[in-house]
Amino acid sequence: MEIRNIAIIAHVDHGKTTLTDALMEQTGARDGETSMDSNALEKERGITIYAKNTSIEYKGTKINIVDTPGHADFGSEVERVLRSIDSVLLIVDAQEGPMPQTRFVLKKSLELGLKPIVVVNKIDKPAADIPRTEEQVLELFLELGANDEQCNFTTVYAIGREGKAKRNMNDEMLDLTPLLDTVLELVPPARAYVAGEALRAQVFNLGYDNFLGRLAVARVYEGSVKASQQLIVKHEGEDTVRRGKVVKLNTFKGIAKVETAEAFAGDIVMIAGFEDINIGDTFTDSEAAEPLPAIKVDEPTIALQFMPNSSPFAGREGKFVTSRQIKDRLEKELEVNVGLQVDFSQGDTFEVRGRGEMHVAILLENMRREGFEMAVSQPQVIIKEIDGVKSEPFEEVTVDIPSEYQGAVIERLGTRAFVMTNMIVHENQVRIMLEGPTRGLLGYKNQFVVDTKGDGILASRVLGFRPYAGEIKKRQVGSMISMVQGKALGFALYGLQDRGQLYIGAGTEVYEGMVVGNTSKGEEMTVNPTKGKQLTNMRASGSDDAIVLVNPKVITIETGLEIMADDEYLEITPANVRLRKAKLKEGDRKRA
Repeated sequence: MEIRNIAIIAHVDHGKTTLTDALMEQTGARDGETSMDSNALEKERGITIYAKNTSIEYKGTKINIVDTPGHADFGSEVERVLRSIDSVLLIVDAQEGPMPQTRFVLKKSLELGLKPIVVVNKIDKPAADIPRTEEQVLELFLELGANDEQCNFTTVYAIGREGKAKRNMNDEMLDLTPLLDTVLELVPPARAYVAGEALRAQVFNLGYDNFLGRLAVARVYEGSVKASQQLIVKHEGEDTVRRGKVVKLNTFKGIAKVETAEAFAGDIVMIAGFEDINIGDTFTDSEAAEPLPAIKVDEPTIALQFMPNSSPFAGREGKFVTSRQIKDRLEKELEVNVGLQVDFSQGDTFEVRGRGEMHVAILLENMRREGFEMAVSQPQVIIKEIDGVKSEPFEEVTVDIPSEYQGAVIERLGTRAFVMTNMIVHENQVRIMLEGPTRGLLGYKNQFVVDTKGDGILASRVLGFRPYAGEIKKRQVGSMISMVQGKALGFALYGLQDRGQLYIGAGTEVYEGMVVGNTSKGEEMTVNPTKGKQLTNMRASGSDDAIVLVNPKVITIETGLEIMADDEYLEITPANVRLRKAKLKEGDRKRA
């Protein structure tokens, strides 16, 4: 059976997973409500976080499909996948057109010599502008240095959620047959198996099983691999080789893993039995075989500290609370999260480096749900010296907003050292492109929602390291800090809510040094949220009016990482997310 290997790439929310689910549905590979986004967080957020494999059969051909994340913070998932496939389906929203992550994934694909098939999706949107989208896609290909063959791409038009596609705009849409036929026509078949050839298979993804341990997802480029076979593991640039035995060998059918006795060149397999396997490693059965070129991913841009929780409420809500347990969990995460780096050299505190706030927030949310309790510091960008010049990561930001908000957004980002590079006006909508330091974006996304009243779309991509942009003043609010431990009372909160925005409601347990809100004037204020009403036998006019409290701002992991100050920690437990000062006592903070 011939094999085709493709990846589906796009910006977040352009319809990759929906289209993949529809392809599985049409070819009988999908069972009921089974979806590629199977992780609980993926279902809640409606985004893909982890790259996943599936396979379908169409006209006697096996098509291996890798669904990839669309959010820039999970770009490392995309980078390693592209090395394992032979072509990509580039999905572009017919209304939004190419977005920052579209540029990122396309650039990586073109650099590897892949020829994309462009799928203009969501053509049924009322505001869809297909000619404009096609023009923007071609411009993007040319801008990214695509060669003549790559620029001569084929376009398919689709409505992913209905499972329909067509090659020409005048054609009738019935199902996804036009897209599937295009894949068979244009994607080159995987290199066929040659008898007697040495095995070479490269690991591009990792998984974990409680019984089998670490699992390696690999593309077989040459030869074949058998269950119970003794294999050699090599890595480009390393002299040491490792040996092991294939304990279990699986291929993919739909999203299900199917145990097999042997797999051949061209296929994608999952191999168990190698605990020290890593991304980019080459499996072989020959001492003489050369390892395949290593897979490289872009380096992290932000860093923050993970540490055991030290608040007065420590140990109340978590199951895993010690530094040893946190360390073991981070080591396990490193086995599958290739975009993450961790420094374990600082004792009970661990420096975690990631690709962005969401990248780290997803890890923290997963740990919280598993029963972990910990504290984390404010995210800081990674500063390094390049050729003697102090440098920091820069990002390109694309903003789609109603034109009435453009002044506020440009002004706000301008104060954060961002410079506008382009502006496109389309009816009453405007697209603004800006470049600036990653530092300027930290803590901005929540403010962006406020500035655009929820009607704006903001997306970004990392441009790389550039000279340091100087000081940026961002924080315009101060912290409202509890001076006591106890239960917050409505009477006290009523008196505080005029001073700023509260993070807690009546009945919330607080402790000394806990941040219970912010102050609009930008100065820190120590308050007593547990203060009750003075008892008296005298009744004054208006004193017994009903207390009406404004709904507090709920602190989530992501909002906490955005709004916290550099002298604050985010306390994360399975039940609560709290903001607190690093030094809980006011006297200690003043002396510092």
